[in-house]
Amino acid sequence: MTPIVMIWVVLGVATLGLALYRKLISANEEDLVHLADGEQRQIPGQVTLARKLDAIDRWGKILTIVTLLLGVAIGIAYMYQAWNDPSVVPNTFFRRS
Repeated sequence: MTPIVMIWVVLGVATLGLALYRKLISANEEDLVHLADGEQRQIPGQVTLARKLDAIDRWGKILTIVTLLLGVAIGIAYMYQAWNDPSVVPNTFFRRS
């Protein structure tokens, strides 16, 4: 099960990296929508940034869901394995501290 756990860790790191990337990109975002005549040259940049953030958000949601589902599946598989064959689980797994 170790390769699956490594895949899960890589997915988690990728999700966190994507969140950090989004944070860095959105740091330059302005909260104002430029509509005046003198601000027309800033509109394409805002549209581009909005599209980029939408794409990052979409991938972030997908990666978060996949990471969460894989983590739950790994946990269920571990518990199932522990239920069927307690000898493969560490001795302290069933003991209360």
